[in-house]
Amino acid sequence: MEITIDSSITSKIPEFKVGFIQYHHIEVGPSPQMLKGRLQLFQESIFFDLHDKNVTEIEGISAWRDIFRKTGKDPNRYRHSAEALFRRVKKQNYLTTINSAIDLNNFFSLQYEVPIGIYDKERLSGDQLRLKVGESGQTYTGLNGRENSLENLIVACDGDGPFGSPFVDSERAPVGEETKNAVQIIFLNPSLSIEESEKLTKSLMDMFISIHGGEGSFEVVGG
Repeated sequence: MEITIDSSITSKIPEFKVGFIQYHHIEVGPSPQMLKGRLQLFQESIFFDLHDKNVTEIEGISAWRDIFRKTGKDPNRYRHSAEALFRRVKKQNYLTTINSAIDLNNFFSLQYEVPIGIYDKERLSGDQLRLKVGESGQTYTGLNGRENSLENLIVACDGDGPFGSPFVDSERAPVGEETKNAVQIIFLNPSLSIEESEKLTKSLMDMFISIHGGEGSFEVVGG
């Protein structure tokens, strides 16, 4: 499977880049105690760090708010998924465990201050994925249970149309315990170099495989 970035994004954000990981033969299940413990301790650490600080002051959070502005999406109305996680932690509404893949996704989103999406590859159509800016009238039902407007929002599309975004993913291709093959998109901070982006993406992939088994391959696209 390949991923490309449309000119509707790069014309506004020339340095836009993503990490793209493909996993095969993985085993998703309840999170191991190590991951649950690290996620809990990390959230507690973030909570104390944010005691006298606004979430929007965090570098990665601010960078992605700026991306939303550049594509025409109001970041105060549409908060990207990493910002939403940090706001939950600031309220001490800590994330509860879902499964090993989602929990690790959330852990890395908090650690790297960027939105990250993971999707069941068998639920996606075709062998080409494309990142683009959503068009007027486009919507999908999200994991938040609502019909979400995709206009001016960066979206990930397969052969059947949009299925994911750094705001909220659709309900079409979530990863569950039945998932054996998956793709992961790290919506990187544009200020990162290619070398830094590759190091971050590989680190995430290696930890994912250490928990889930299987094999993985990665690339950084754009920038």
